[in-house]
This record gives sequence, C-alpha cells and structure tokens, in this order.
Amino acid sequence: MKFAPQATSLLADFDATIPVHRIASGKLRRYHHLTLMQQLLWPRLVLLNIRDSFFAAAGFVQSFIKLLIWRPDVVFTKGGYVCLPVGIAAHILRIPLVIHDSDAHPGLTNRMLARWASRIATGAPLEYYSYPKAISRYVGIPISDEFHLFSPDERMAAKSVWRVDVSRPLIVVTGGGLGAQRINDTTVLALPELLKMGSVILISGAAQHDELKTTVPQNDTHFQLHAFVSSGMAQLLGAADVVVTRAGATTILELAALARPTILIPNGKLTGGHQLKNAKVYADADAVKIVDETDMMSRPSELVICIAGVLGDPSASEAMARRLAAFARPDAARNVADMILDAAS
Repeated sequence: MKFAPQATSLLADFDATIPVHRIASGKLRRYHHLTLMQQLLWPRLVLLNIRDSFFAAAGFVQSFIKLLIWRPDVVFTKGGYVCLPVGIAAHILRIPLVIHDSDAHPGLTNRMLARWASRIATGAPLEYYSYPKAISRYVGIPISDEFHLFSPDERMAAKSVWRVDVSRPLIVVTGGGLGAQRINDTTVLALPELLKMGSVILISGAAQHDELKTTVPQNDTHFQLHAFVSSGMAQLLGAADVVVTRAGATTILELAALARPTILIPNGKLTGGHQLKNAKVYADADAVKIVDETDMMSRPSELVICIAGVLGDPSASEAMARRLAAFARPDAARNVADMILDAAS
C-alpha cells in the first residue's frame, strides 16, 4: 500500500503531522427556504455560483495532477463541495473511492460521487439513504473519546468544575461553533423562567456575544454566557440535565455518546433541509425532543415548556436519553478505517 511516510506514522500515532495540500473549490449555493425561481432571480447568488464553477474546474485540474503524481491506493472524502473535484479525479484515474456521509440527507457532492464509490459509510441508519446497500455500511460518525457516558459522580464533578450549583438542574444551550442568533435571542427572552428551573449556560458564538453581555444578568450565580468553548465541551455537555442545540449530525452523536436528554432546534433554511432530516432520524426513535424554530420565534414559551417537560419528568427524560445512546457508535473511526483499507486492498 502506497501510504506516504507521514500517513504510515499516523496509523500508529495520531499525534503525527499530516501533510496538507490545498486546491481551489467552488460551492453551489442553494437555500432550502427559497424556491428555484427566487434563487434564479437573486443576481448575487447567480453570479457567485457562476464564479465558483470556475473554481471547481480549477480544483479538478489540481486534483487530477496531484493524484496522478501520488497514485494513492484509495481516496477518502467526507462530503462537502471541496471533495467533488477530488472524487471526480479519483474516478477518472480509477482510484478506489470511499465516501462518508454524516447527515441523514446526503449532500449534492456525495450524491454525485456515490455512483463511483467503492464503499460508502453513513452517519445514520441505512434506511435514511438511497445508497446501494451492497457497498454501504452504517458506522456513525467518528468523535473524540472524551464524549462518553458519565457516571453520576463524574457529572457532579463536572458541574463543580464549571462552577455550577450541583443541587440544581443544569440547562446548556448552544447553537454550535458559530452560535445561533434565534436560539440566543429566545433563550435571553426566556431566561427569567429558565432560571426558576435550574442553572443556565448559554454558548452564544462570538458574533453576538458582546451584544448579549449587555442584556443578560452579570452577577447571577446560576447563569453563564460564553462566546465559545474551546476545551471541556464534553465535560460541560456531560454535566447537563438537558441540552438545547441545533441538529448538526456530529453534535447529535456526541450527545448520544454522553446519553444526555436533548432538545433539537433544526435550522430549516440550510441546504437540502439536512438538519430537519437529521432531527427526524432521532425523533422517529423518540430519542430527542424537537422544537420548531418558527413556532419558537413567535412563542418563546414553546422552548420553556419543552425544557420544563424534560426536567419535570426525569425518568422519562433518562429513558429518552437511553434511546439516543443506542445510536452511539464508539467504533466509528475504526470501522471507517477498515472500509478504507478494504477498498485499497
């Protein structure tokens, strides 16, 4: 197998340095909440898509040359527009292609590359995909081993580390790495009611953090506002009695590994409505609660009622969390690696 020396070392030591090469790439911008005609009549959107088509073409040429020189035994892509030129070049050069799809809704790139793939790994059960079953395998999503089931003692210790009153339920609200303005705004509006139920930690994202600092309690021992959590996120989520978050595929499976009661607020405007479809996988199994964002914006009490329901019935909430935990796949990274090595052999 023609792994580069650095890649060979990586198989034995994850601290090894991985060489990084950049290519041009172009994104096809599409918005789930707009009709096709609305998008075609949006001049800036059309011009950006035309421009990016040239970037994608340039990326294909770069990828073809690099793969021709390297002649790898296998190419692995994780989805996203940057993978399209690489995957097409691999197909033309007859290099086995392995793809992984985190979302329950396959993105455009993976839908295009799937026809040429040797193996397909999925983040959700296969029934949610139209991929050929013979080459597909439900593996979940590789996540850090920091995300694991916390014992009661570990949860209490985690609350202490985060300076949270261990005698009160902990509500963690996060919109992901960039934050989510609608979730932030609703949480701030609902904060007086939420603080009656427990302690609240809001991870706002950097963009809105300074604005929110002027509107939230400054010296409330039961409330914390953070722009971003760079380390200790697993510990924080593991300490939570309920987590309110978007429906990103990786975040959901991190919470599954932690087995925490979860409320999802999918962003319905993202491409393909993929967060709505992610949420449906777990809602179908009664493993999460869903709050509709539109309803929440018109009636912030919707979020309060949902959180109160989760905290007010601990036995039902823990049962829901156990159903979510059934989706955890601790061997996801190993299984993806096995598929890559199998395709290369």
